[in-house]
Amino acid sequence: MNRSTMNERTTNPVGLLLADDLLFTSRITGTARALNLTIKSARSVDALKAFSTQEQPACIILDLANPGLVIGELIDWLKQNCTPMPRVVAYGSHVDAATLRAARAAGCHEVMPRSQFAELLPSHFRAGEGSAGVTCFGKPE
Repeated sequence: MNRSTMNERTTNPVGLLLADDLLFTSRITGTARALNLTIKSARSVDALKAFSTQEQPACIILDLANPGLVIGELIDWLKQNCTPMPRVVAYGSHVDAATLRAARAAGCHEVMPRSQFAELLPSHFRAGEGSAGVTCFGKPE
């Protein structure tokens, strides 16, 4: 890793995104980029884990419909392998209440239906403006 990359890492927090939907991924990363933030996207849990060991992510955004995602196992892995624990924001189908509940129970900092996440997208990247004061780049509780 070169010196400029290391400096970028400490001055510009990195977020990670686990999502398989390329259009929605583009929307999320484009919004972050417009706000001068970096979001790296992963299409699999293994890729997300690899990114999280290479970076010190400030936040992780999870699409709960991602194939292969077992939310409790991933949150446990993040707690064991990421210091400090990044803020975790998860979104999923509004009709899949059980999955949304499971994400809350697993320890995600914020869980919401995909439509709400999309509606509030820019505010997730601005300090203090997320719903209930939770933002992707805020500090975990």
